[in-house]
Amino acid sequence: MRRSEVNSYLRQAQALFDEYRFKLPPWATWSAEEWRRHPDVASHCSRHQMGWDITDFGFGRFAEEGLVLFCVRNGIQGDPTTVPYAEKLLVVREDQSAPFHYHKVKMEDIIVRGGGNLIIELYNTGVNGEELDAPVTALLDGMRRTVAPREPVRLTPGQSITLPRGLMHRLAGEKGRGMVFLGEVSQVNDDLNDNFFEKPVGRFAKIEEDEPPLFPLWNELAKLSS
Repeated sequence: MRRSEVNSYLRQAQALFDEYRFKLPPWATWSAEEWRRHPDVASHCSRHQMGWDITDFGFGRFAEEGLVLFCVRNGIQGDPTTVPYAEKLLVVREDQSAPFHYHKVKMEDIIVRGGGNLIIELYNTGVNGEELDAPVTALLDGMRRTVAPREPVRLTPGQSITLPRGLMHRLAGEKGRGMVFLGEVSQVNDDLNDNFFEKPVGRFAKIEEDEPPLFPLWNELAKLSS
């Protein structure tokens, strides 16, 4: 991805959050120079994987497979001195998806905060992550719903789904319904060690620097903290 594309997608995410009056922390709009003036904050956000994130999962076709994310708060897995929870925002464009994946440690709720509809597909996994040919019972806002493996489930704004550990899931924006604003409330999030994909992917985008970054991504903050 080109940095100019990343910057454009971040502006679109900002506009979506503003539309629904979701205010971000002050450092969300810091430039690289501002981060350098606050190395303690940069170090904290880097270690806690907090801030902006964008990925095309290594496929190079962001419009079809990709996500923009913003981690508002987070602990560190395995460190009991940090908070035991995380909160993230996700932006899914219509007809865009995030590939099948699951988590071994994190349980999470995915909430449609606004915008279009979310299509989510699910299947149960075995001890080695293999697909199980068994019905999936999902919890949607406290209501149990049983679906076939990979059967699409539609969530409209205001609805949410609970994803337990080991449940493989794929997110997509419903075509023709516009950009989807998602919230995620979960146990501690660890994108480096607790994402297990159905097929090999590249979690972080390779960025071609054709213009300065609008806002540094969280995985770029370590170099700004020293």
